[in-house]
Amino acid sequence: TRSTSNAKYSITIRKLIVFFNFYFDLYIIDVIMGLGGSMKKIAILSLHLGYGGIEKCVVNLANILCDKYEVEIACTYKLYEKPAFDLDKRVKVNYLGCEAPNKKELKDAIKHFKIFKIFKEGFKSIRILHQRRKTMVNFIKNSDAEVIISTRDIFNSWLGDYAKDGVLKIGWEHNHYHDNYKYARSVVGSSYYLDYFVLVSESLRNFYAEALRRSDCKCVYIPNMIDEIPDKVSKLVDKKIVSIGRLSKEKAPLDLLKVFSILHTNYKDWKLEIIGDGVLKEEMEDFIQLHHLEDSVHLAGFQGKDYINKVLNKSSIYLMTSETESFGIVLLEAMSHGVPCIAFDSADGAREIISSGDNGYLIKNRNYVAMVKKIEDLIKNPKERKRVGLDGRSSIEKYKGDVVCDMWVNLIEEKD
Repeated sequence: TRSTSNAKYSITIRKLIVFFNFYFDLYIIDVIMGLGGSMKKIAILSLHLGYGGIEKCVVNLANILCDKYEVEIACTYKLYEKPAFDLDKRVKVNYLGCEAPNKKELKDAIKHFKIFKIFKEGFKSIRILHQRRKTMVNFIKNSDAEVIISTRDIFNSWLGDYAKDGVLKIGWEHNHYHDNYKYARSVVGSSYYLDYFVLVSESLRNFYAEALRRSDCKCVYIPNMIDEIPDKVSKLVDKKIVSIGRLSKEKAPLDLLKVFSILHTNYKDWKLEIIGDGVLKEEMEDFIQLHHLEDSVHLAGFQGKDYINKVLNKSSIYLMTSETESFGIVLLEAMSHGVPCIAFDSADGAREIISSGDNGYLIKNRNYVAMVKKIEDLIKNPKERKRVGLDGRSSIEKYKGDVVCDMWVNLIEEKD
């Protein structure tokens, strides 16, 4: 009888140990997950997730933050079935149901003076703008995120006006005002009631910190990041020049063709590939045909990450002719492949990244002849190509994902 009683006592003790171990494990999991089983939630406000520099930055940020936080991207427009850039499956995308913009149709109607269509597209444009505001404001008002990051000046204003009490409000500016003080004043006004304003260059941080000195909004410098650094670099032996970017006025792709057409006179065996698409594509095609460059220039259109990496790995020089550039993440991508970069110094973002003569070259005063001369120097001197390319690759360490992620986490957690 005594042995039976001891056995029952022993079984009861074991059950109690298992019971307490189970609930202790649950408690530890709760502590790790943040006392309540949930991570802090972050919402990023984005116009769309199609092709573009801002959109790539949004995706990169969401990808690095979703390891530590619950991340949601709120998009005004759904331009494609899926995001143009690879997005981590843990990131939730919330399309707000707004009609796609009709800017192209409205411009076409005005250009051809189609009165009925001008009115039709004009009213549609007004309706879309109303939808854009209504859907984003409703999202901001009802969001359960503890942190909301705005990526456009129009969103900054709505975030400042309509976010719930206690929400950390962060603006994120990607464009350089480039002496357009009307735009700069608009950005300043939109950011006045935010908690933080993130700028992608030190010069922009200094400018906006002065402009916002009377507000409670604190300006912070966090550079854009490069999402990967390849193991292999280009051998820099292919007679190929590359440029990546939107075919729009501020990127000055026609200047790129003008520079190459001068170079082509003496170096007909060198080719130029331009990756990107935009409103100036037709003008560029006309220029290529007029100057008989069909066999030397390839307009590749928008392309994915794998294609871009293959092209960079087979290129020997990267050119940027942008009139303005807030940061120039494409320069980082080229440098990551060891490709030497040349840019006009009017692109403020290029000045932020390139130390001329060391990890690349900056050409003053948008001087075509000087840019052609520097390209020729690199063509003639393979050793200089390799030196500049390797210096460029070693200079991008501070833009790696883990480094930039730490800066964002410190901001989100409001650490000094």
